[in-house]
Parts: sequence; structure tokens; C-alpha cells
Amino acid sequence: MAEAPHLLVVDDDDRLRLLLKRFLSSAGYRVTAAADTVAARTVMDGLDFDLAILDIMMPGEDGFTFLETLRASNDLPVILLTARDLVDDRKEGLRLGADDYLSKPFDPEELSLRIAAILRRTANEPRPAQIKLSGLIFDPAKGDLREGDRRVHLTEAERLLMKLLAENLGEAVSRSQLAAKASNGHERSVDVQMTRLRRKVEPDPRRPVHLQTVRGVGYRLVSD
Repeated sequence: MAEAPHLLVVDDDDRLRLLLKRFLSSAGYRVTAAADTVAARTVMDGLDFDLAILDIMMPGEDGFTFLETLRASNDLPVILLTARDLVDDRKEGLRLGADDYLSKPFDPEELSLRIAAILRRTANEPRPAQIKLSGLIFDPAKGDLREGDRRVHLTEAERLLMKLLAENLGEAVSRSQLAAKASNGHERSVDVQMTRLRRKVEPDPRRPVHLQTVRGVGYRLVSD
């Protein structure tokens, strides 16, 4: 039997940290808790984790700084927690590489559902090296879109959008996530870029089959 996913909880609030450890353990996860980023780095040196739950507002090094340092060498999925429900905070967290964001106070059951969704999405299932799109081929590693030997020109923003969608092939990616990572936080720019991408990718841009709109969420990429 495979081991249960191992979660790292980093929060300076002793009560919340203990409650999360108890709740998530009862939900079937292995949980290690740390009161600050110094303790988090110590346990990460000796243990492997499947996901981290990281508070933003902590004394000393805050969650944003820790996440930025982490992303330089580690793709561990991260859910950010904060007592402030600010749009700028959400955008900054997503820009730095967070996978999700939850404002305090929150329902522990919602957190558990978000954890499960991220773990499903980031499970070590092989992704196709190349994605087939009605006669076109997109290579996520290179960011290349080709039709046979012809390379289809993509702007840098379009290339980033395609790579982000390809990383979550078949699953919805929110407009805010796409905007934070590919459009300097401007969601309207994502819509404009998606319209242009559809002209390059779709057999009929008016009836997209590959770059699909997920109403109320964002977009997803679907291969042949």
C-alpha cells in the first residue's frame, strides 16, 4: 500500500497549527508542522513532502519570501494562507508560484478538498512530451508550436499561456492564475491573448475544441 501524502504546515499561530495537524491527520494525511520558515527549512532538509500549507503573515521571513526562495529549486505544491483577503496578495502569491490561496478564517474541509485537488493534478503521471492539436504539435518543454516542419509564431505571452495550460492538460486553470504568470496580473489581457491563440490553434476559432473556456473559472487545453 502506498504511503499517505506527506504535508508540511508552516504557521506561527500555535492553535491553528495544532488544529490543522489534527484535522489533516484524521483525513488520512501524514503531517509535519513548523512554526516558522527556519523550522520549515530544517525539516525539509531531512524529509520529503507532497504539499506545503504556508502562512503569509509570519514574523521574520514571511511566506512570500520563503515561497520565492523555494521556487528557485523546488516545485513542491504550495497553498498560501493569509488573514488578509486582498487581490494584490493573491496575485503576488500566484506570480511567485503558489498553486492555490485561502483566506483566514476558512473551513478545514475546504482546505482538505483543495489539497486533494492539487495532489490529483500534480501526481507523478507522465505528461505527453508533445501535445497534438488538430494537425498542430505543441512541445511544452520548448514552447514550440508547429505544423509539420513549419513553426507557428507565438508571442512570449502566448507561449507562457500555452505552457501553463499544457502543465494542467485537460484541467481548468483560473484566469487569475494565467494573468499572474503570463499577463502581469491583467485578466483582460488573458482574454485578448486567448482570442489570438485560438486563431493560430483552432480549426474554427469561433468553435474552439482545444482552448476551451471554462465558464466562471478560466480556460483549459484539450488535446486530440
